[in-house]
Amino acid sequence: MDSHSHLQSSASSSSKEWGKKVAEKVFSAYKSLPKKGKPQGREVTVLAAFLLSSPSQELEVVALGTGTKCIGRSLLSPRGDIVNDSHAEIIVRRALLRLFYAEIKRINDVLNKHGHKQLQDDDMGSSFLQLDPEDPGHGKYKLRVGWKLHLYISQLPCGGASLSLQLPVQRNASAKEAESPSSMALNHCSTLNLLEASKGNNGDGSQLFGLVQRKPGRGDMTLSVSCSDKISRWNVVGVQGALLSYFLQPVYLSSISVGQSPNASEDFCLEDNLKRSLYDRIMPLSNLLTGPFHVNKPLFSEAPMPVKEFQHSETASATLTCSYSICWNKSGLHEVILGTTGRKQGTSAKGALYPSTESSLSKKRFLETFLSLRSDLQIKCTQNDISYRELKDGAQEYNSTSKIFKGMPSFNEWLLKPLNLEAFSINNEGIHPSCK
Repeated sequence: MDSHSHLQSSASSSSKEWGKKVAEKVFSAYKSLPKKGKPQGREVTVLAAFLLSSPSQELEVVALGTGTKCIGRSLLSPRGDIVNDSHAEIIVRRALLRLFYAEIKRINDVLNKHGHKQLQDDDMGSSFLQLDPEDPGHGKYKLRVGWKLHLYISQLPCGGASLSLQLPVQRNASAKEAESPSSMALNHCSTLNLLEASKGNNGDGSQLFGLVQRKPGRGDMTLSVSCSDKISRWNVVGVQGALLSYFLQPVYLSSISVGQSPNASEDFCLEDNLKRSLYDRIMPLSNLLTGPFHVNKPLFSEAPMPVKEFQHSETASATLTCSYSICWNKSGLHEVILGTTGRKQGTSAKGALYPSTESSLSKKRFLETFLSLRSDLQIKCTQNDISYRELKDGAQEYNSTSKIFKGMPSFNEWLLKPLNLEAFSINNEGIHPSCK
């Protein structure tokens, strides 16, 4: 073995060790959760988690999410009161955002009560966030020096990352199965539809690599892009999103670990596939972004094959997916959402519009949390009646970077939701919250 091959082999071994370590932490945390919302019988689901590592290399699971469902266009709400996308990767990200909000509020409460010295002495040792010393006067937080954020997914994310794994299966699939609505659930993405559309070209689906893909709905087209596309975006703008960028500098992933597939061929290289779909597509942006944003390249690692309830069959007709999504974080969040309605488990048709059915992960609840924190931090704005969309648009640096990202050939077909779906604001007995 030459020195180059030896280095490659050593790096691959180190990567798999990391993937194993991450997976063990994640499944230990998952097993500690109650049975509610977990797959039953033959059901399967997808599990995703965020972990934080400290400077001493301690690794802790801070958010968990499960799920494979997505709301169709006709069921989307203009009130922001449902969760549109209940795929595990999206659920866990929103659970992570909840954790960020809770931690910023905790630190800010200490600041208001005791001042900076007390915060420095007593709280920073236990917090993964800190005030950004390079951004004085704006009061923004950042991930603390030496702390790193990691993502685990039990299988390849839907869209581009899973396409090369699906192609050999789809080439051998019968025409009848390829036309069946249930087939779209394979790897919880509509790759089959895209493959069918590609037959007019070279017929093998290879031209689909690098394109934005749409998540399937149950007989109803969705307006949600694939998890591969969304994770690629996180590697440009950060995981924190537009609203949190008012308070928090971009937070990037240090590693992405994905479980082995029981259906993968011997020569399938998971790490290369992740790099191609989640990093190579955004690499051309490297010289176009300005700080604090940059093109992020996480470590990609293969984790061991997950247990049976996370192993999806080769064909969708043989896969029975769980309809529920579990969301959990270490700040106290624990909910179960019915992915086909975007509301909490147990919601009846009669009581579907009651606020008690709304998930903490809905846009409406995030807006309420944002407004409360903005008031606490005394962030000013010019309007008393301001919508969710207007607040997102007001995050200028974030939006400028997002526009550059969506201007790339690989992402310029990004699906845009109608403006009326994000035009809602928070109304309390007819009075909108005012800016402080």
